Amino acid sequence: MEKNNQFLTTSWGAPVGDNQNSMTAGSRGPVLIQDVHLLEKLAHFNRERVPERVVHAKGAGAHGYFEVTNDMSKYTKADFLSEVGKRTPMFIRFSTVAGELGSADTVRDPRGFAVKFYTEEGNYDLVGNNTPVFFIRDAIKFPDFIHTQKRDPETNLKNPTAVWDFWSHSPESLHQVTILMSDRGIPATFRHMHGFGSHTFKWVNAEGEAVWVKYHFKTEQGVKNLDVRLAEKLAGENPDYHTEDLFNAIKNGDFPAWRLYVQIMPMEDTDTYRFDPFDVTKVWSQKDYPLIEVGRMVLNRNPENYFAEVEQATFSPGTFVPGIEASPDKMLQGRLFAYHDAHRYRVGTNHQMLPINRAKNEVNNYQRAGAMRFDNNGGGSVYYEPNSFGGPKEVAEHKQTEFPVSGMAGSVSYDEHDHFTQAGDLYRLMSEEERTRLVENIVGAMKPVQLEEIKLRQIGHFYKADPEYGERVAAGLGLKVPVVEV
Repeated sequence: MEKNNQFLTTSWGAPVGDNQNSMTAGSRGPVLIQDVHLLEKLAHFNRERVPERVVHAKGAGAHGYFEVTNDMSKYTKADFLSEVGKRTPMFIRFSTVAGELGSADTVRDPRGFAVKFYTEEGNYDLVGNNTPVFFIRDAIKFPDFIHTQKRDPETNLKNPTAVWDFWSHSPESLHQVTILMSDRGIPATFRHMHGFGSHTFKWVNAEGEAVWVKYHFKTEQGVKNLDVRLAEKLAGENPDYHTEDLFNAIKNGDFPAWRLYVQIMPMEDTDTYRFDPFDVTKVWSQKDYPLIEVGRMVLNRNPENYFAEVEQATFSPGTFVPGIEASPDKMLQGRLFAYHDAHRYRVGTNHQMLPINRAKNEVNNYQRAGAMRFDNNGGGSVYYEPNSFGGPKEVAEHKQTEFPVSGMAGSVSYDEHDHFTQAGDLYRLMSEEERTRLVENIVGAMKPVQLEEIKLRQIGHFYKADPEYGERVAAGLGLKVPVVEV
């Protein structure tokens, strides 16, 4: 493999000083919009495929409702969570991540778990996955990561060398890699998997008191996964297996359901918890922050038209309602920009006006015109603000809560770099049979990797998580564990 000493530049030719860390205010953030390299990467990445989604291209969706079973007004003023028994219509889209629109459902891949709640205060999108963590924790690395999951530009084939080269250079991925290569890497159906918001979010109550929160959707159908050989067989015989299963279950009245739980972290624990609470590659122990039931989600209606409802559905983790806000999670901060930007490109400037995306309450703003504006474009109403003609005004009580920011502005990584403890804990929680299958899956995935140095670097990560973990992978690949500092 030919190596060169060329330095990385922006699209206008300026040298890039840091391609691993977004520019933030201090180590915790938030991310600064002046990081034009980050914005350029995310904006360009969103425009690399036409017209399907760059990621999560293959998916299925359904309508349903969310019913509150536990009043959450103590923690959040979000109206749709304020009263036991309150029902909110919702739409969900499940998906694979890396495959194209026509790819197989039963591949080893995380599953997207995107929920749109049509609340009386506007839409709320919770855009997560079927795993509680992710491969990276800074959005500036996201385009590079997804490139490794896509096709090689020379061969147009999937490239295991690129996949493991990136992961081995990004040890923060180890926790998610362990989940992906475990039995949970191939769910039996969309109905038989959990869902997670993954990121940390902020809940704010009517008194302005805030807490940090993580979301957990627990399937009532039970967790079931596919054997590797059966998954491969289904990929050839019925590549739309998960899509078909979801549609037929709802059609036959077997409505799938999930219980929503949250973990609540008090603000005062922000700087004292043993892991950074905003690092999306980490989980919060449920012993430290127990699950609290919130409500129940039921899917009871199939789309009438796939394109109009599933393909044109747009979700963004930046679609909030009063009482729910962002955290300084660097991966989340990048997604707040990238998702809306992707939809403006893929579906159009006015994507939020489409029936599947339109809020159930009245929308009042000063945004006008743009491609495919299919209503009366605001008619003759006032089109700027502030104005003297009674146009809509901001509501001060719904301003986002203030939070302290400190530190020097620069491209700064997270302070905490323990990428191995939680992955090792997960490995040790597995039964011997689960560990055996995990190692077999990893060995099978790593054998095609072209460079031995990539394999050795990754084995070192496994070893740091748990010596047995690294030794078993090394043995399967016919290699020795490299000398690593634990």
